[in-house]
Amino acid sequence: MTTTTAEDLREEVRRRYAESARAVTEGATGSCGSGSCCADGETDASSFGEALYEAEQRNELPGTAVLASLGCGNPTAVAELREGETVLDLGSGGGIDVILSAKRVGPTGTAYGLDMTDEMLALAQRNVAESGVRNVHFLKGLIEAIPLPAASVDVVISNCVINLSTDKATVLTEIARVLKPGGRIGISDVVAEDRLSPAERAERGSYAGCIAGALSVSEYVAGLEAAGFEEISVSFTHQVADGMHGAIVKARKTESPESKGLPVIQPAQTAGCC
Repeated sequence: MTTTTAEDLREEVRRRYAESARAVTEGATGSCGSGSCCADGETDASSFGEALYEAEQRNELPGTAVLASLGCGNPTAVAELREGETVLDLGSGGGIDVILSAKRVGPTGTAYGLDMTDEMLALAQRNVAESGVRNVHFLKGLIEAIPLPAASVDVVISNCVINLSTDKATVLTEIARVLKPGGRIGISDVVAEDRLSPAERAERGSYAGCIAGALSVSEYVAGLEAAGFEEISVSFTHQVADGMHGAIVKARKTESPESKGLPVIQPAQTAGCC
């Protein structure tokens, strides 16, 4: 029996998203099936991709950015981005959410896109150039090791990418690290009902199809709490398979006493110590 490792799964995801980027570049609609998120026909096509964006938003974007949309939601619609903020999109793909974010935060703000796939990064750069936005920077890397300094980002968004990671605890910890105290997340992801075991999730679709690796609601909440988040909510938006849903995940990084303007209480010194 062949054992599938975490690196095998990551390479499968990388390969299939690279194929999708090449297909869009060559004028097709994608090679992962019309349903986006590289689904294999296990899920309804209308649950993923460009259909989840308003026509007005799609009209703001280059056509290839829309065609390359592989997500399960629209995180820019829920992240409440503000002028001048710094936003990071994890798994930025063809750049649709980075471009929309850059427009929302304006010229005084910054939008970063992080992706591990060369083909997607090249497509995204082309789409950004066509869109005319200037406040965008793309980074190559893994969402488990974000190449940005600590406390450098106001908002982290992501569109159906965290479910693809094989080390979600590290991803959530990394998100907390790069966020400023009080910073927030607005994430679209596939999330399972608590009644489904990991094996039952895997029966409903593949890992690269954004199904088998999905967290349950309680797992998502526990992971965010462990990473230092508060005000956590996980809200289902639409069903993508039996017991599996597109969802909006929101939370805020716990603020330090200093950021709240509160005095920092130092531990009492023991007599004769140090």
